[in-house]
Amino acid sequence: MTKVAIVTGSSQGIGLGVVKCFLAAGYQVASCSEKDFSQIPACQELLAKFGDARYFYQKCDVTKLEDIKSFIDSAYQHFGRIDVLVSNAGANVFKGVDCKVEDFEFNFHLNLRSHWYAAKCAKPYLEQSHGCVLVTSSNHAFSTIPGCAPYNMTKRALLSLVQSITIEWGPQVRAVAIAPGFIDTEGNQAWFNSHSDPQAVREQTVQNHPVKRLGTVEDIGHLCVFLASEQASFIAGTTILIDGGRSCLMQDSQ
Repeated sequence: MTKVAIVTGSSQGIGLGVVKCFLAAGYQVASCSEKDFSQIPACQELLAKFGDARYFYQKCDVTKLEDIKSFIDSAYQHFGRIDVLVSNAGANVFKGVDCKVEDFEFNFHLNLRSHWYAAKCAKPYLEQSHGCVLVTSSNHAFSTIPGCAPYNMTKRALLSLVQSITIEWGPQVRAVAIAPGFIDTEGNQAWFNSHSDPQAVREQTVQNHPVKRLGTVEDIGHLCVFLASEQASFIAGTTILIDGGRSCLMQDSQ
């Protein structure tokens, strides 16, 4: 029986990389984002390559509970099972402790509530397959920078979410959080481009990593595929930091 993975926030960046890795591993994959399918050439290419027997896409705004439930139920109806939920959708809105209530609530709905509710909706399907929940947290859950307060608070809370899922839903369902560091995505390239010398900032960022490179979306995707496998079945209720050793440094290199 071919296994099924569903991935939220997967029209670009880490999410798209995760989708591609699961497809390469032989999974059937359901994908979603807040964009219309007609606006996403990368997802159109996946459908053309794999067909609807292997790939399914549905528009879904994860800040809307009804969208989350509709996506997960539709994925189950399309493929007939769900083995892996990769709850990946999220964004750093870059607001501080003094942010407006509206900014805090948006962060909460996007970066915490959506993960909890996606897992809740997927639970009955995952119980059937003895599946797993993988949640994208962040290295900001462990240490952060000014102006990210609502974001890093929600990302920290996800560590507790996977613990609670594991102890309450096990042994049928286990959960693991993944905390990526600086990953080379379109969004982070836009951050480089916001500086007067993007290449210099990129090179300095690389040098601030002991492994002397940035993370790739494939790094995260391959980890997800492993964590979903039988070989990782004893890994549960924990968070894996994947940051190229960045968090080991007390201060940046000069």
